[in-house]
Amino acid sequence: MPGYVSKALKQFQHEMPKVKQDAPYPSARIIYGAKKQYATEKSKAPLLNAKEKKFIQKVCGKFLFLGRAVDSTLLCPISAIASQSSKPTKDTMAQTMQLLDYLASQEDAVITYNASEMILAAHSDASYLSEPEARSRAGGHFFLSSNAEIPPNNGAVLNIAHIIKHVMSSATEAELGALYIMAREAVYIRIILEEMGHKQPPTPLQTDNSMADGVLNGKIQPKRTKAMDMRFHWLRDRECQQQFRIYWRPGKLDYADYWTKHHPAKHHKNIHNEFLTHMIMLEMLRQEQ
Repeated sequence: MPGYVSKALKQFQHEMPKVKQDAPYPSARIIYGAKKQYATEKSKAPLLNAKEKKFIQKVCGKFLFLGRAVDSTLLCPISAIASQSSKPTKDTMAQTMQLLDYLASQEDAVITYNASEMILAAHSDASYLSEPEARSRAGGHFFLSSNAEIPPNNGAVLNIAHIIKHVMSSATEAELGALYIMAREAVYIRIILEEMGHKQPPTPLQTDNSMADGVLNGKIQPKRTKAMDMRFHWLRDRECQQQFRIYWRPGKLDYADYWTKHHPAKHHKNIHNEFLTHMIMLEMLRQEQ
């Protein structure tokens, strides 16, 4: 979407930052060797007035479209800012300005799609208690690939960065919640693809949590809460109907991890090539043709 960001920044009267911003949202400070992990506290900064509140809501609405359509790196920060938009504070405004600085610093986002067998595949992940008020975050990466045991990655057809509404009682419950959210999304995409003439095998759904994989594939019989019980049986039933094939791979190979937390700038730069194409690469491809 060439020119979308520049026009939007002009609309919000946002100038180019003096220092390039490579992180769209403040990341949690890493304290190496700490024996305890403390929850993120709710902001105590002063509340914004009605005009400033409206500004934040406009920014979220304007760039959510871009995030859903092309630039998935925006989904996690917009989700976090939008969750505060009913009662935004000065901290929320600072986060919004950092997002605008990030957008002004980056080139136009480009997704590259490779020819495939049009088989839907998805990665699912969750970060446990990573958001304020003991909330967890679910992330998902959906792409079209080949009918392989481990489908090779491709340009995303859908990415999800979702704060789980309910408080999860364990990391496994958070992972099951994320798998449930991704599987529900995959159901209608499967229907669309089949209506277009692309028959779908059981959709491979990757998780990096061995406990969730063991629970869903009958290797472990857990004690479950009622909410966990519903998600557990729904996923098991859909797997029995051969709609899904849930399997485990290590976290470093799970692309959905990117949308489960706020990363430092270095990680954003390192992972960029996995999801978006640099403009220079696009120009090189065009010249080769």
